[in-house]
Amino acid sequence: METYAKRIAEYLLQIKAIKLQPSNPFTWASGWKSPIYCDNRKTLSFPEVRKYIRDAFVVLINDLYPDAELIAGVATGAISHGALVADRLELPFIYVRSGAKEHGLGNQIEGFYQAEQKVVVIEDLISTGTSSLNAVKALRDAGCKVLGMTAIFTYEFRRAYEAFASENCALNTLCNYSVLIETALNTGYITETDVETLKNWRVDPDNWGRK
Repeated sequence: METYAKRIAEYLLQIKAIKLQPSNPFTWASGWKSPIYCDNRKTLSFPEVRKYIRDAFVVLINDLYPDAELIAGVATGAISHGALVADRLELPFIYVRSGAKEHGLGNQIEGFYQAEQKVVVIEDLISTGTSSLNAVKALRDAGCKVLGMTAIFTYEFRRAYEAFASENCALNTLCNYSVLIETALNTGYITETDVETLKNWRVDPDNWGRK
């Protein structure tokens, strides 16, 4: 999957789904200051990119989870990607909301599924892992057997890996922060000085930019 990771990193930078601004940080909704911003919804606007990501997911799932019976996308960013993958694999598809609807049937999980079905969950981005694992919990509470989660990109925060480990949920991603930084440097997108700044942010994102 290393080749896929590097190519996806190139794509994410080319279409500006990921932006790196070490000298002009972004402010996330959480209040964190960050030299990186990721919006993988942009990948859907580029046929070549979305097909490449779809095919990479298919290879990963066929390799790691050949007995998958159901694909679940995490709302809202991974619904489209999950549907594309499910179609390619010829598997049924459902998606998981962040919480139950407050009207109608009050569903958190949308689509047809059955207890004991083996599910692979697809996510677009792994940050701290909280919202992603919320979807895993909802599926487990519904009686599904979650084989693991796959995602397009992860910031590789230690707390995310620890959270997935504590919930006994496997996590595999197509691309990650380390590969992205390496690719950005090799393509001249950033400088060696930027690399140090970007690495420091990942070590302590809570306090980075506030000192």
